[in-house]
Amino acid sequence: MATILVADDDAVARELLAEALRKEGYTVEAYASGEETIARGRRGSVDLVLTDLRMGGADGLAVLREFKRMSPDTVVVVLTAFGSLEGAIEAIKQGAYDYLAKPFKKEDIKLVVKRGLEHRRLLQENARFREELKNREQWSPLVGSSPAMMSVYKLVARVAMSKSTVLLQGESGTGKELIARAIHAYGPRRDKPFVPVNCGALPDALLESEMFGHEKGAFTGAVAQKVGLFESADGGTLFLDEIGDLGKDLQVKLLRVMQDHEVRRLGATTATKVDVRIIAATNRDLESLVKEGKFRDDLYYRLQVVPITLPALRERREDIPMLVHHFLQKFSAMGNHVVYGLLPETMELLMRYRWPGNVRELENVIERAVSLSHGPLLTPEDLPEVIRQGAGTEVESRSPLSDQTDEAYLTLEEVEKRHVIRVLKETKGNKVKAAKILGIDRRTLYRMAERFGIDLGGELEESDREEM
Repeated sequence: MATILVADDDAVARELLAEALRKEGYTVEAYASGEETIARGRRGSVDLVLTDLRMGGADGLAVLREFKRMSPDTVVVVLTAFGSLEGAIEAIKQGAYDYLAKPFKKEDIKLVVKRGLEHRRLLQENARFREELKNREQWSPLVGSSPAMMSVYKLVARVAMSKSTVLLQGESGTGKELIARAIHAYGPRRDKPFVPVNCGALPDALLESEMFGHEKGAFTGAVAQKVGLFESADGGTLFLDEIGDLGKDLQVKLLRVMQDHEVRRLGATTATKVDVRIIAATNRDLESLVKEGKFRDDLYYRLQVVPITLPALRERREDIPMLVHHFLQKFSAMGNHVVYGLLPETMELLMRYRWPGNVRELENVIERAVSLSHGPLLTPEDLPEVIRQGAGTEVESRSPLSDQTDEAYLTLEEVEKRHVIRVLKETKGNKVKAAKILGIDRRTLYRMAERFGIDLGGELEESDREEM
């Protein structure tokens, strides 16, 4: 558990506070002066410091300054009497996490400590992610350490030094072009061109001219000779994205180039030798297209010499935190507004969302959130409504709160509704007990019941009605 220091020259207040936190499971050390507290900080790691603002000798501000110098990620909370709130505000300006005015309730101090420790954990996690990302090779855009991505990295490392054709398969937004660029950058062709072409972005006639080139006068509008992408990529890599959208005629011509290692421009009488490594990518099931007669089987087998399937983001959720921090760094560096991290509830929403657009969608969401955020940490309000409301989320296993036998996935709102209903059943409709178990007041319980359409079986008490 976390190590907490309590500094207060009032012996009674100091021991009461220390005992309350020990009951929460924390390791607590209590000191009667700022000097003793600072000396303890020099001897070893401390997670959080609760210091009285006014003490003889080194006061709370001195404790704050020393800990910020010795251990910047140690959380410091200042305790102050009502008459010294100006000093507490000054402490906040100097880096204190929060302040509490005396006298305070035990529940208040427990909540502040819990939030402060979570804040420290976030700072440490952000620093770790930044260090991991900084240590990656500068050219590499690959982020993630899940087992699924580690398998991909191993294949990339093995195939990069070869000349074999690679077929990248996976949903849109999974990073197929990034993997193709990594294969090129790892291999002996790294100093030669990497030329990408989207096979589904152009009509076949125009795509043929782009890929193979043409001679002057080869067709109406061909006013000059044009070098095709195959020749442009000579010695390097040609990345054929969305290969499943390639027309039948172009499939034949591509197969011939792969067999003969030469291209003939439109209108030319001779062919030109080319040394090009081909990496193809698709989000379609090529094997099914072959069975349907929409894709040549001989071309399919030539393309899939080394097949690599990229996992969807929902299949490697453990990579989401690192990806989020990668994009935070990227977009913070591009603008004037710096975002260091995000609240736990924000990360929870990101972890639960299904991400139909995969990494590309996550990148767009973080870019938007950084642009709209007003603080150093992203809040749930910075996320699009579809993510905040739980649309598109999925529960990985059946909810234990479900009273139904179907196996349909539940939204966050449905889980919350069923939990409220279950608690009301267990308390036999006792609204006071139910609210206490749920950790809310009765006014909030009535609001939730109204939102979920739950009949609480009674009128709202007048005292609650007035405060709603």
